[in-house]
Amino acid sequence: MTFATSGAGAEAGDGDGDRDGDRQKRTIRGTLPAGSPDFVYVPVEVPPGVRELRVSYTYGKPTVPAGTTGNALDIGVFDERGTELGGKGFRGWSGGARTEFFIRADDATPGYLPGPVRPGTWHIALGPYTVAPDGLPYEITITLTHGSPGTPVRTVYPPERAGGRGRDWYRGDCHLHSWYSDGRRTPAEIAALARAAGLDFINSSDHNTPSAHAHWAGEAGDDLLILLGEEVTTRNGHVVALGTDPGTFVDWRYRARDNRFGRFAREIRRAGGLVVPAHPHATCVGCNWKFGFGEADAVEVWNGAYSPEDEMALAGWDGMLVASVRQGRDWIPAMGNSDAHRDPDPVGRPQTVVLADDLTREAIQAGLRAGRSYVAEAKDVSVSFTASGPRGEHAGIGERLTVAPDAQVTVRLEATGAPGCTLRIITDQGVLFTSAPLPESGTGSAQWRTTASYAAYVRAELRHPPVVPGHPGPMAAFTNPIFLGRR
Repeated sequence: MTFATSGAGAEAGDGDGDRDGDRQKRTIRGTLPAGSPDFVYVPVEVPPGVRELRVSYTYGKPTVPAGTTGNALDIGVFDERGTELGGKGFRGWSGGARTEFFIRADDATPGYLPGPVRPGTWHIALGPYTVAPDGLPYEITITLTHGSPGTPVRTVYPPERAGGRGRDWYRGDCHLHSWYSDGRRTPAEIAALARAAGLDFINSSDHNTPSAHAHWAGEAGDDLLILLGEEVTTRNGHVVALGTDPGTFVDWRYRARDNRFGRFAREIRRAGGLVVPAHPHATCVGCNWKFGFGEADAVEVWNGAYSPEDEMALAGWDGMLVASVRQGRDWIPAMGNSDAHRDPDPVGRPQTVVLADDLTREAIQAGLRAGRSYVAEAKDVSVSFTASGPRGEHAGIGERLTVAPDAQVTVRLEATGAPGCTLRIITDQGVLFTSAPLPESGTGSAQWRTTASYAAYVRAELRHPPVVPGHPGPMAAFTNPIFLGRR
């Protein structure tokens, strides 16, 4: 077993090792300086007859001055098929969530893919997320255990269809993390919370690994459709691959300046998934979306508890709507998800409510792609939003009401489950109608008239009372637009 550290900016490491019966252990040490590449690979020569690969690591976490990033080191592994971008060698990633992992034919640490430990050059992948000014010292211990490989895992995936109610509004949360990445909940715990939150569908979206896909089948049922995906966590933003084929791995090792995102967005679509940029205005390191929206099928405007970041995302999305009608191009629907990781993060707050022909992977994706959806903070909040013309023309959320430019259009908004909230109607000119607060029953409606020449689209919001006077209150629900007039 031989070791070396590769990658520009990485200092060569030193190591020591020993052999104890059927176990071979080696420790390697090194230091990554400030300005290291995003990923550094430590090669490991695996001889024939290895049953298990086990890796543990530690790294220095010195105190740094206020305003200076400290050390954070992610880890994963690629097998003998190599580290090529988008290649076949990926075997697992835990980011910074774990300090050790193992891989065998019959089992693997969550985040990693079980399978044979074949001979050849494997690579431990180090991801220096942030590096302190004095560098990032690390120590990796690799243990190879020889023996018979064990029985390979039999893989079963959840079905692509649930019971359903025919064409109806279905509630879902498509951004969730389990203990197969940096979450702390099992699939069973997430499924139970999803049912309690009134959800009809969820999407598995662990960071940079499809390892959870094979562990959801037992949690699906007629009342819960489980889609499979990944949160592709790059250094320039995160994107949810929503509803991909089982076992699909989407690589994340690139930045916007590399001009590679389009390739992987197309891979997501070839695998039957949707491309959904997540929390585009998040302030954590590497979270802010910098790839543009030309490849997006939808955008996650509301992520978790409503915050100023979401308000910025909403404003940015509304600006894209305005640009789409002015330039005569396609628009991008909005959605909302919880991004729940652990207690006390609530699953299904918020949730996307989509009009779909049935509770199937294909139908749910079609509804999301078309924007026939709204986002609500919880299962108790419901919205009905329609537009009608003078001759009986009718359109709902995500649709177009085709009327003459000066024909009168009646917009109707109904809401339940939102006590104290105000109803708002927004067009490409801004907020043009705000109701009085709803009564304690939380039920109310509003009607507003316009023309297609005055409003290119209408969309609706339910807002809680303001926290800061003079500013809009937190969101309770918002819809995708209804477009008015001929295209």
